[in-house]
Amino acid sequence: MGRNLYILAATLAIFSLVSCGLAYTNIAQQPGSPGDASLWRTTGLALFVLALLIALAGILSSLFEQAERRTDEDRRRRRER
Repeated sequence: MGRNLYILAATLAIFSLVSCGLAYTNIAQQPGSPGDASLWRTTGLALFVLALLIALAGILSSLFEQAERRTDEDRRRRRER
């Protein structure tokens, strides 16, 4: 589960970089595209914060899985004795 969360966080971070990049290029000024640079920056910031939160969830998930695995190994060792 943690690996999937890392992949999701990386994808959102890439989209956030693309969104912030669009705010500083002339692509946002082309006809038919949303030209509000502050909207692109806000979207990029929101995606980046979301990516950080999902990465934190992935880290915590991995830590809890590791703790659970070690607990199970300790139980098996105690039963064998």
